[in-house]
This record gives sequence, C-alpha cells and structure tokens, in this order.
Amino acid sequence: MNRRILQLGMIALLGAILPLSAREAVVARHGMVVAVSPPGAEVGRAILQRGGNAVDAAVATAFAMAVTYPAAGNIGGGGFMVIYPGDKASPVVIDYREMAPGAATKTMYGKEDSIYSHKAVGVPGTVRGLALAHQRFGKLPWKDVVLPAVKLAEEGFVLDSPLASSLNWIVGSSEEFPELRHVFGKNEGKDNWQAGDRLVQKDLGKTLRLIAEKGPDAFYTGPIADLFVAEMKRGNGLITRNDLANYKAVAREPIHGTYRGYDIYGPPPPSSGGTCLVEMLNILENFDLRKQGRWSPETLHVMIETMRRAYCDRARHLGDADFVKIPAHLTSKDYAKKLAQAIDLKKATRSEDLCPDIKLSKEGDNTTHFSVIDHNGMAVSNTYTLERSYGSRVVVKGAGFVLNNEMMDFNWQPGVTTRSGTIGTTPNQISPGKRMLSSQTPTIVARKGKVVLITGSPGSRTIINTVLCVIVNVIDFDMEVQKAVEAPRLHHAWFPDQARFEGTSDYEDAVKKLRAMGHQVVGTTQGDAHTIWVNPRTGAYHGAADPRINGKAAGY
Repeated sequence: MNRRILQLGMIALLGAILPLSAREAVVARHGMVVAVSPPGAEVGRAILQRGGNAVDAAVATAFAMAVTYPAAGNIGGGGFMVIYPGDKASPVVIDYREMAPGAATKTMYGKEDSIYSHKAVGVPGTVRGLALAHQRFGKLPWKDVVLPAVKLAEEGFVLDSPLASSLNWIVGSSEEFPELRHVFGKNEGKDNWQAGDRLVQKDLGKTLRLIAEKGPDAFYTGPIADLFVAEMKRGNGLITRNDLANYKAVAREPIHGTYRGYDIYGPPPPSSGGTCLVEMLNILENFDLRKQGRWSPETLHVMIETMRRAYCDRARHLGDADFVKIPAHLTSKDYAKKLAQAIDLKKATRSEDLCPDIKLSKEGDNTTHFSVIDHNGMAVSNTYTLERSYGSRVVVKGAGFVLNNEMMDFNWQPGVTTRSGTIGTTPNQISPGKRMLSSQTPTIVARKGKVVLITGSPGSRTIINTVLCVIVNVIDFDMEVQKAVEAPRLHHAWFPDQARFEGTSDYEDAVKKLRAMGHQVVGTTQGDAHTIWVNPRTGAYHGAADPRINGKAAGY
C-alpha cells in the first residue's frame, strides 16, 4: 500500500475539519437524521416529514449518499443496519455485507496484488440490503424513497468544501482509473472543484432510476448487472452474473448485551462490532469508571486493557458465522469478569502474551455511518462502506457507481499475523460465498423499551472503540451528546501494540503515567460518529454531527 497516497487522502477528507466544540446538538421533537452528508441528511428529513418512517428515511438517505458522498456512500458496497422497530417488536439487523465471488480462493492474493483493482471487489450487498429493510419495515412506496437520489444525480447538487477537496484528491491520484476521472473530475480532471460548484452524475442517475422503477433486481439480474459483468471482464475481475444473482441480504438477530441497566444492540458476525462492543462493556462494568474520572490514567488504562483483550478474541474467533463457529462465551458476563480480574491495574499487558496460540510472523478505511429516529420512536443505525476511500476506484462504465474493494477485509495472507497489525488467522480467511469480517458497529442503546442512543462510526478497526468511547461518555459520565461525540477517543487493536489517543496534548500528565505503566501511546484522529440521544425527561431528539470531518443533524 502507498502510505503517502493514503495520508493525502485523509488530508483531503479531513482538510476542512471544523474546530471541535464549534457545534451544538440540534434538538427536534418529531424526527432526526444525522449524517456526514448534509444533502443526504436533508433527504432523510424530508422523507420523515412526508410521513415516512425511520426505515424509509434510512433507505432514502443511503441512496442519496451514494450520490452526495461517493467516498463511502454507495450502491457498490455493503453494510449493516440495526432497526429498533418500537411497539414491543424485537430489534433486527439487516446484514448486507459483501461476499466473496464463487471463483475466490484462500490464497488468491499475493503481496504484489493491488487493493485498487477489479480483483479486490466483493459482491455488493447494499441494494439488496436496503430493499430487504424496506420490504420488512418500510411505509412509503419503494420508488418514493429512491427518487430523491435520482434527482440529486440527474440535476446535480452543490459541493461543499470537504467534498470538493475529496474529489480533487481522488481525481488527482487516480490516473490509472479513467472512468473515475470521467465521472468525478471537473472537465475530466483538468480543473479543480470549488465549494459552490454543482456535480452532475448522469450515468448514476440512470442507474438509480432503473432501481427506483424496476426494484433491486435491476441491479442484480437486469441491465445494471450486464454493465457490472462487462466491467469485471474488462479488468479481469472475478464477479459473474451468477454471483450477482445469488446474492441475498439476511435479517439477523442482533447481538444483545446490557451495560449498567441499558440494553445494547449491535450487529452479529460477520461483523465483529456487536460481539466486541458487548464483550468490552461487560469487562468495563467491573470497574467504577465514574469514580476514577473520565481522563484519569486509571480509566484510560482499564479501557486500553479491555480493548486489547476484545481485539485478541476478534482475531482468534470471529468470522462469517455461516462458515465458522463463534464461541457463545464471548458476550457472557462470567467470561468478562475473568478477563477483568486478569487486568493488572498497575502495568500494561504485552499483547503477544494474550494469545500465545497465535503464531506471530516477522514483519484503511472509508466507511460512513448515519442515525435516524422518527416520531414514533422507531430507530435505525446504519453503517455502510466501500472499504477504502472510493473503494477499488473502479467505476462501472456507463453505470456511474464506484465498486468496493472489500476482499481486502479478508485475511489475505493465511497464517501470517504480525506485530504491525496484519492478521492471518483462520476464521476470516477467504472462501467462495463467504462474507468478510467487518468492524462496522451500528449500535442502538435502549432502556425500559425506549431508545436512548443511536450511534456508529467509520474508521476500519477503530470503529468499535469509537462507539465504545461514545457510550462510555454518555452512560458513565453523563456527557451531553455533542460533547460525548467531540471528546477525545482512544483505540487499541491488540496489534500493533500501541494505544492511539486523541487527547495526547490535552492530557499530558495522564499520558506520562500510561507510558510509565508500559503503554506505547501515540496521537491520532479517529472516527466520525453521527449520533442521536433521546432526552428521557422530555422525549426530545438531540442530534450530534461529528465536527471531525463534516455532517449535519437534520431534525424537525
């Protein structure tokens, strides 16, 4: 991987960061959508105002963001949607994670293979997933929730500064992808986009109109599939018409845990998010974090050690549950208590000592999350992705949409697990039809049957820990939701054996003590957690857009 290109990409995406604490939560009574794309959030709000429910708004927002946030919003990727229906109905997860094509093999990738290629594309799940959610819970007609995205693509929308910078970066760094430059370049990349310019995407508009009028089959078995397969053949990709036709989204039971009297709902495998989040909260429940203080070295140490243990279990056990057996004890209170008791409160654990059964060898990420709630209290937490920023950078010619590079989320090098963070353990190795392990963690927190918090984040392996930090801020430290979203975040992923902390300059004394305990602490910027909190006293919805990049809380 070219680290310089990746760094430039992050600079482009984060170049217009707003100062933290520059925002206040938006308060509304009837409905709320919080997303990284202001036009996407506005589409969702408009659907709520028309009488649509939270699922209608989520589907409309997701399709709109395929137009207005092409770095991660998509129809060529996949994700997970957690739905809290209310009315005493059980929460549901729509799993629309991508799958390996039928021709995939465990050892199909070598070190020389690029993550930006047709070969890196997994079978997309977004369109089937959104359709399944709408079929199960939607209120408005399908066409009505897709057409707003059609209009945005056909008529265009006005670019803000972050998106203009992002487009200029991707076009300037993708000379070998002419269709991407054609679709997203201003005058084929000869000029730079500016805030206030209008981006029109005619091919994508045709594609979305077909989906609106013909339904999801247009994508998987109809004319869009023809263009998709032609693109695969053009670039020696693996996905066939059968792969597309056989893809199915799945309604699953969420991972459910409790934390200090709150119910936690997250996605099950092939996402590692729900399992790891509940495991970590179960461990933290054994410590009085409030008494220790949010930014004390004691609290930060316990959180690091908790993350380290959960991510070790992630590597050892988690993968697509249709292919591997997931131990039930990972989310049990008893198991968490044993892990908590093994934490040395004065000293950091060496990561390699936690999993001696995993042999260590010698020696990404662009996702987006949005949260929705309607006037009846139905809530949706949705995270979906192309994997890297602009995915594989392959745009389907004539169809206008970007394809994912999710195959890289498998363990490409079987048996190779390194101290630098490469994971090669068995559960997430490639197999035909298998869904690659994900860290996506769309989460809904409830109490006494009522939604309290809707959150999630992009950020690859940092996602789960971003969500953990937001939940701890709200539940343990009673932070107002905007402050909970803006507060410095912490991350440890087992390997590399380092704690990444956004507060290194603000909490220098705590960092010194952590380092004295044996932690390697480095600075970072982490996540993009667009969150909704429901005031239990008034019932009002408080929407917090994350100022680390961009976004909008659109309520009414």
